[in-house]
Amino acid sequence: MPLDAIALKVARVSKTYGGTRALDAVSFEVRPGEMVALIGPSGSGKSTLLRSIAGLVAIDAGEGRIEAFERTIQRDGRLTGETRAARAEIGFIFQQFNLVGRLSLYANAALGALGRIGFWRGLLGLWPAETRGSAMAALARVGVADQAGQRAGTLSGGQQQRAAIARALVQQARAVLADEPVASLDPVSARKVMEILKDLNTADGLTVVVTLHQVAYARRYCDRAVALKAGAVAYDGPTSGLTRDRLVDIYGAQFEDEAWPGGPT
Repeated sequence: MPLDAIALKVARVSKTYGGTRALDAVSFEVRPGEMVALIGPSGSGKSTLLRSIAGLVAIDAGEGRIEAFERTIQRDGRLTGETRAARAEIGFIFQQFNLVGRLSLYANAALGALGRIGFWRGLLGLWPAETRGSAMAALARVGVADQAGQRAGTLSGGQQQRAAIARALVQQARAVLADEPVASLDPVSARKVMEILKDLNTADGLTVVVTLHQVAYARRYCDRAVALKAGAVAYDGPTSGLTRDRLVDIYGAQFEDEAWPGGPT
């Protein structure tokens, strides 16, 4: 892989809702195999940015541009003809899991193959042998294969979130965008989900960008952080550089040590 390869590129991206600037000329790049924490106060634009990268939110018209694996997802406020192909290489993990509650975990994981097998085959459950095998292997990889036959809506949040990660594996995504994937989970489940994402990053070389409220998780699992403040990049560097003074600058004077157990002073 070329040393200058770029997995994701965000260039001068802005997004306005009414009179509010959610993103203000945001620029950064993510190299293949990086695991990047996207941090910042509530309302700083983290989710908007992540959804914009996935093409789920249209950016403002202008010079802003978003690329993934050398394909352009958005430019001048519009999706492009390359968006669909780019999306096929990006798995998106939602805070609220985004599973079909009445379907089994197995079926939800298999849905990751829809881009390859077609919507109607998936709707009818006509999964090819390859998809059946990859769905079970993905569920085993994230530790929920024993619950494969259970309806997703009957399982815990941690189990559902792991199934959402399994769906991205079946999708054969090269990058995963995880939007507050542990915000709704208990501490034990949260750590398990973060450990799975870290393992996929280190063992499989998967590119991961994860939005987090917990700075401790950012430091523990990610080597790099991009911090947003009022829609603009306030910090982009190693997580080891997230000193308390810098975090006060990002989050404001209300930042407390309790928000970051074990953090440096």
